[in-house]
Order: sequence, then C-alpha cells, then structure tokens
Amino acid sequence: MSYRVIALDLDGTLLDPQKRILPESLAALNEARQSGIKVLIVTGRHHVAIHPFYQALQLDTPAICCNGAYSYDYHAKKILASNPLSAQEASQALSYLQGTEIEHLMYVDDAILYQFPHTVVRTLAWSDSLPEHQRPNIQQTENFHDAIHNVSAIWKFATSSSNLVKLREISEQIEENVGLECEWSWFDQVDIAKKGNSKGMRLQQWVESQGMGMKDVIAFGDNYNDLSMLENVGLGVAMGNGVDAVKERADIVTRDNTQPSIAEVLRKYVL
Repeated sequence: MSYRVIALDLDGTLLDPQKRILPESLAALNEARQSGIKVLIVTGRHHVAIHPFYQALQLDTPAICCNGAYSYDYHAKKILASNPLSAQEASQALSYLQGTEIEHLMYVDDAILYQFPHTVVRTLAWSDSLPEHQRPNIQQTENFHDAIHNVSAIWKFATSSSNLVKLREISEQIEENVGLECEWSWFDQVDIAKKGNSKGMRLQQWVESQGMGMKDVIAFGDNYNDLSMLENVGLGVAMGNGVDAVKERADIVTRDNTQPSIAEVLRKYVL
C-alpha cells in the first residue's frame, strides 16, 4: 500500500516529553514531503499553540485543531471549516465546571483564555521558552461567562483534575445533560466540544476534498481523542506510550515518543 497522507497527533506522539520533534522524525517527514506526500498536524491544540512545530515541519497543509472543531489555514491565517460551541452550550458547560476543583481553559477565536494563573502554569512556562513570535496568545479573563459573549467562536474547554472520579462524573453529566462531546486527551485531561467533531471526521473532510480516501492515510496517535482517525485510515499507528485501549484498536503499535518510532514506521511502510 502506498500512503499519500501522513496525519500526526502532536502531544504524546510527534512531540517527546519535552515538547520537541525528534530530528529523525523531522528528517523522515521532510523526505516524505519532498516525495509529494502530504503531512498534516491533527491535534487537540489551538492553532495559536502550534507555531514552532508547524514552522519546523515547513508544512503547506491546513492544521486540524481542537480535536476537529476546526481546520486552519496557517499561511492565509483563516478558519477553513468549523463547528464551534454555541454561547448557550458553552454557558451550560461552564455551569457544571465552575465551583469545582476542575481546572478549565476556554479556547476561542485566536486565544486561550484562563481565569486563574495556576491553571496555566505549564502552558505559560512552555510559552516563555519560545521566541516571542512563536508564543501562543494566552489571555486572562475575569469571567468566562462574560467572555462567551465577546468572542466569535468557542472551540472547546480544556479541563484537568487530579480527582479523576470527579472529572469523569462531571464529564458524563455534561455529555448527558448538555449534549456535548467529552474526550479524554490525557489520563487527567478531558476536552469538551461540540458533538460530532472529531479528528477523524475533519481529517476525512480534508482528505476527500483533495480527491483521496482515508485508505490513503497513515495516522499516528496515542490517546482516546485519536481513535476516530486511527480506526478509519489505511494504517493506524499507536505510540508505545499510548493508552492500552488505543494500542488494542490500532493496526500496529510502535515504540514510545522518546524513540525515533515515527521515522522507523515511515521508513518501513511509506518511504
């Protein structure tokens, strides 16, 4: 099988634990691009938080962001296709989150919003380590409810908690009572977005717009929010550091994200 598209999750997959792309991955992906294969970032991240990776990979393809809530043309700096939360849905979701110990950020338009500094310590530390022109737009807001009515699009809420029982309970309540999608993106993180959005759906939309099918795609991922693409492409590759359920449902499992695993798979199946 000759694959024409490489779809890559970022955190836990293309990026090592220090948020770096391994040189072996860069070399293999560059080789793939030069041979005419399309490389796509398919991430839970906001487009404002992918600058260094997009530039390192020198991509000309759209980025699929916030677990498929939208696709973004990085060069034209515009949204291509999207399905954001309505103000009412966002407000209802917030009513379940506020007053709990669950930390939450709101991803909107061109910014990541937070209320309390402790909820973005890691994100700000990463941001500060970047050159100024690559830093994500992270803004503090006094009140999420007010912010809802001052933005054009609400992509998702990124939530996290060390109390996994409470996080699961609140997520299930939001799914059942508000009708939103709550996807686990890490063992202690849940993304809340519009139902029907997924990495797989948005990837398929783009692939078919290019006259190809999902059978032409090789995709890499590590967590539950990657399953929608891993299970529907020509070859779904789970990282060795991925959650067991993802490894069980992928076509193949490679080594973890500290190893040149992606390059090894690409050299075996693509290049």
